Amino acid sequence: MQSLKSGDTLVVWRLDRLGRSLPGLVALMDKLGKRGINFQSLTENINTTSSGGRLMFHMMAALAEFERSLISERTRAGLSAARARGCTLGRPKSLSPDQIADAFEAIRQEKTQVQEVAEELGVSVRTLQRSLRNAFPAGRG
Repeated sequence: MQSLKSGDTLVVWRLDRLGRSLPGLVALMDKLGKRGINFQSLTENINTTSSGGRLMFHMMAALAEFERSLISERTRAGLSAARARGCTLGRPKSLSPDQIADAFEAIRQEKTQVQEVAEELGVSVRTLQRSLRNAFPAGRG
């Protein structure tokens, strides 16, 4: 964007590729306008060289932000509904509680090293350490 100069036209495929929020898009358009740079969106057929094009830009930017907020609301509602149904969200745990307890005992009794236990369980040392820390939080401080 720094390489653009007065008289140039910034061309984007879609308006939402340029910015995430209406205030951000409007601020960017103001900066471009002050520098004498035009804007064109190919998908929405917006060209800010005319006042009608600038009006169209503001309308499309508002609609794009509205659409993003609707998608966000639907996503949050879907996640809440899934939680209410008792669905577990996210990635499955690498280790079961029994595996963590067995690993803890083996390491505590100094039968095996953390690295050996991790290899046996098919996880990284870091994953095993994190699982142990979460299952058996030590008093820190």
